[in-house]
Amino acid sequence: MIGKERQENLYEKSSRQLRTKGLAETQRTQRENLGFKMKKELELWYKKVCTIDFIASDPVRFLHRYKKREDIEIAAFLSAVIAWGRRDLILRSGEKMFAFLGSSPYKFITSGEYKKLKNANIHRTFFESDLKYFCQGFAHIYNKYMNLEKLFLSAADIWEGITIFRNEMAAANNSKYSIHIANPGLDGENGSACKRFNLALRWLVRKGPVDLGLWKSIKPSSLYIPLDVHVARTARKLGLLERKSNDKKAVIELTENLRLLCPEDPVKYDFALFGMGIAKSS
Repeated sequence: MIGKERQENLYEKSSRQLRTKGLAETQRTQRENLGFKMKKELELWYKKVCTIDFIASDPVRFLHRYKKREDIEIAAFLSAVIAWGRRDLILRSGEKMFAFLGSSPYKFITSGEYKKLKNANIHRTFFESDLKYFCQGFAHIYNKYMNLEKLFLSAADIWEGITIFRNEMAAANNSKYSIHIANPGLDGENGSACKRFNLALRWLVRKGPVDLGLWKSIKPSSLYIPLDVHVARTARKLGLLERKSNDKKAVIELTENLRLLCPEDPVKYDFALFGMGIAKSS
């Protein structure tokens, strides 16, 4: 009887394992199917949104006005810094700011022209004094690193690069930190989503109809999604983001999920999430 009971228990255990294995395989297949459908939809939206026509109505248009490396780098970070709020107002403010910078933002800085800036408003809480702060910081960074890409290459990852950028800006301005440069936190710690600087990096690293692909030594696979409230809302509806707060942890979670769909270029789907969000809100 003992042998028979043991045999029956083994049979039940074996059957249970088979059922569990079958369930796991079914769930894996379902996840793969969902992932395939998700990737297909995101790819469609990416191709729909990421076109040359997108440039005119986006702050990235200021970068496309320049040809020289230094001018494009500076234009990227300054355009991103004021990229919050209504897009039409961002563009209007951008025109005001780039009227100061002229045909060469780099020359505007290295010549010391920026020192003549006063304190008139440029965009919301960003004033001429803030622009002067950035110009002073850029002058210091270019003197030390030669270009902004080398600054980011000195870091272990994007987050550390933003921290170094933030610290160097402060070092050039009497150790004063700007409210317009978010703090990503130390390695392993939570911090700001740093949306505006992740946006600038997307412009500079990715290559496409919109993004310039100026930096060759940093791979698109290392970038993080520029997370704003609209992209976050769409990502949560799609099941790509569970975290409720729009912070560094949320950026990492969403980017890691996007890497599963496109390991070599996860932030391309920033265009898709943006387009889907606009479509659903209109």
